[in-house]
Amino acid sequence: MGESRQRLRRVSDRYQWEKDRALLPEEERRGSGATEHDTGLTREDLEFQIRFSTTRATAELAGRLGVGEGTKLLRRTYRTWRRGETAPLSLVRSWLRYDLVAANPALLSADNEPWPGGTHHQLSTIGVEIDQVVDEVTVRRPSRAERILFDLAPGTALLVVRKTSIDTTGRVVEVAETVLPGDRAEVVSTTRLHRWPDTRRG
Repeated sequence: MGESRQRLRRVSDRYQWEKDRALLPEEERRGSGATEHDTGLTREDLEFQIRFSTTRATAELAGRLGVGEGTKLLRRTYRTWRRGETAPLSLVRSWLRYDLVAANPALLSADNEPWPGGTHHQLSTIGVEIDQVVDEVTVRRPSRAERILFDLAPGTALLVVRKTSIDTTGRVVEVAETVLPGDRAEVVSTTRLHRWPDTRRG
């Protein structure tokens, strides 16, 4: 149960990598995505289950997105497997303001997924550039359904990454939650510091 399964390493530098890819030609964008980046696998190694639906913002989602409670949202759910494995690598839920993404009807259909260039490129088609991403990482016990989904050994915890994407105007444009099995995933955070001026202090 799990010892030989594919591992996933989510490093914070992935966000700049994703943003840079949004500017590449479509043929290059189709070559790989964030999961390939995190696992070292190829697109041919992976299977995807993707579902889109609409929902209304709960009080929590409204607070995170900075919208009114009940605002119409696009909810996207992604499950990704390595071919030949029965448990997914991750479960991702993403919420965006429906009125924002409806400016490009192609963004409303799961038939267009996996989208070459991911969310950064999707948002670029409606004139939105992501400026910063905030990750909040927590650990929790899995529900019974999650234990079955990820085929977890007793006592194994889940890593939960709550992501908030903010555009260049300071507006929250996406919130997402990534659930990862704690026995075969890790989250690595890198903070780049601005360099001091080239002076010497006595």
